[in-house]
Amino acid sequence: MKTIIPADRLNTVEEYYFSRKLKEVAEMNATGKNVISLGIGSPDLPPSEETILALNESAKESNAHGYQTHVGIPNLRNTFADWYKRWYNVTLDPNKEIQPLIGSKEGILHISLAFLNPGDGVLVPNPGYPTYTSVSKMIGANIHSYNLDENNNWQPDFDALEKMDLSKVKLMWVNYPNMPTGANGSLDLFQKLVDFGKKHGIVIAHDNPYSLILNEKPLSILQIEGAKDICIELNSMSKSHNMPGWRVGFVSSNAQFIQWVLKVLSNIESGIFKSMQLATVAALKNSDEWHRKNNIELYASRRQYAEAIMEELGCTYDKNQVGMFLWGKIPTNYSGSEELADKVLYNANVFITPGFIFGDKGNRYIRLSLCCNEEMLKEALERIKRI
Repeated sequence: MKTIIPADRLNTVEEYYFSRKLKEVAEMNATGKNVISLGIGSPDLPPSEETILALNESAKESNAHGYQTHVGIPNLRNTFADWYKRWYNVTLDPNKEIQPLIGSKEGILHISLAFLNPGDGVLVPNPGYPTYTSVSKMIGANIHSYNLDENNNWQPDFDALEKMDLSKVKLMWVNYPNMPTGANGSLDLFQKLVDFGKKHGIVIAHDNPYSLILNEKPLSILQIEGAKDICIELNSMSKSHNMPGWRVGFVSSNAQFIQWVLKVLSNIESGIFKSMQLATVAALKNSDEWHRKNNIELYASRRQYAEAIMEELGCTYDKNQVGMFLWGKIPTNYSGSEELADKVLYNANVFITPGFIFGDKGNRYIRLSLCCNEEMLKEALERIKRI
């Protein structure tokens, strides 16, 4: 039999770090280790009661189970537009400027396929979400890594960007509130990004799933005048609505950009389950009280234990971070973040994320997830104290 060889693109990427590491954690648990995971940003509480009720009620209807339109039901698009107006004071045309997604991570692929040819350049932050890099590699784009400045609230160094050869760059990934660093965005930063994109003809793709978590002033890059001309923004139900496994996200931009994304998406997906769309409508209408309890107070309480863990490990951190993680700089006696993370995993049975997976600028950092109840966080702290 002739040897079967996979596509060359598989040589450009590795299995996702969390996929590999969580298999190891599962093996440890199978031997009775009872590992506490502070690695993944997957909310551990359910969505609002209204969300679940809407899903259940709709799923009973006989007409809810067929294929759906790729653009989503009007009620979903209208409600998402209302949600953007409510939280960001951004006006979106629900018929032309919004595209529902089966998860915003999937949207990274759709956007990349819509804007990048093989050989085109894409600006990827360092440190940054690994999927920006892996998707860019798989479609054959050339990655131009740009450093975030830890001494300037993890913002891009625009002077350094201007010195780069940007002639073939077509897309730039940005993410504020930032993951993994927890640095918040600002209208001043967003204005600089919009100006940079327009100057060089580079589409600014802003990934914005964390803006409601531990953040009193949520921002959107689309608040900047003229941003829709050059920007495309991803948002997600996963983090701020406790719906990570439901896989519902959105992309917003000008009508032309949305049409290009839809052309890609319609050849890959078959629409979102109608009951899921109606449940998302309910979730987008969550009360201010629900939001404050689940996205502010809950994570603020958990954050205290994460800070104590950082201090026990000798790490330093910025108390102004927002989002559902805590990012900390490791002591100088460790060669890198993986050494400390493995020490904690194998000696304390606590899984934390080493910052090297986000780029070499993250190698002196670790990240703790706040998606773990207080009892488990207390136990993780006690285990770490013992080592």
